[in-house]
Amino acid sequence: MSTWRKKRSVMRRYDLTAQLYDRRYAEEQALKYRAAIEKLCIDGNSRVLDVGCGTGLLLSHIAEAELVVGVDVSGKLLLQAKERAKSFRNVHVVRADADHLPFKSTYFTVVFAFTVLQNMPAPLETLKEIKRVAVLGAQVVVTGLKKAFSLAVFRELLENAGLKTVSLMDEDKLKCYVAIGVQR
Repeated sequence: MSTWRKKRSVMRRYDLTAQLYDRRYAEEQALKYRAAIEKLCIDGNSRVLDVGCGTGLLLSHIAEAELVVGVDVSGKLLLQAKERAKSFRNVHVVRADADHLPFKSTYFTVVFAFTVLQNMPAPLETLKEIKRVAVLGAQVVVTGLKKAFSLAVFRELLENAGLKTVSLMDEDKLKCYVAIGVQR
């Protein structure tokens, strides 16, 4: 399947299920968010990017940052994220492709990519694009769905992307690996 066809397929799937997303995944996503956020330093000086923000479930957890930007390719998921973002003056959502982020290089101090890589045709290229928009030393949180990646493959992917892994969680209650890396 071509790169664009795969992305369109993912976008359509999420557009079709947007109304059910929170009911299906909120609890699962919250476990991932808590596992990662307790190990991070996000404060009033942080500029945070949430790649694949979906309905914006993460936004309220990171709203203490100076700036929070959520991006997603699904327009219907973003409509829900936009509603959540209205509660915060510093939170914005943008429709964008994770492989072509519309931001200048070396800007964000924290980047999240929850439940993104398994949906991308070339996960390594996606990680390289995420790295491009992150400052040197940025905290980068990435998940890898266990059904899509073995632990060895996920570690190799992070290494090949040039992320220094400082924490890798592989708990039974999580359906994915949660990695915290540093942009180097």
